[in-house]
Amino acid sequence: MSFIWSLIVGGIIGWIAGLVAGRNIPGGVIGNIIAGFVGAWLGSLILGNWGPTVANFAIIPAIIGAVVLVFLLSLIMRAFRKTDR
Repeated sequence: MSFIWSLIVGGIIGWIAGLVAGRNIPGGVIGNIIAGFVGAWLGSLILGNWGPTVANFAIIPAIIGAVVLVFLLSLIMRAFRKTDR
């Protein structure tokens, strides 16, 4: 059951990051889950593990890390689209 909670919380974190960044995450729900997990890892590296914790995710650093990740991915994808034309 812990794994399912981690997937749900990771998906919600990715969804919130997409809303805050104003960008769509490619891959839909799976993309949101991946962005949530990678964002949580990135946020804990940069900011540490502080704030409220749900399903082993420090929520505030995870959301900040996911927003940074979504923003960087959108910049990279935009650069690749411009070079293809």
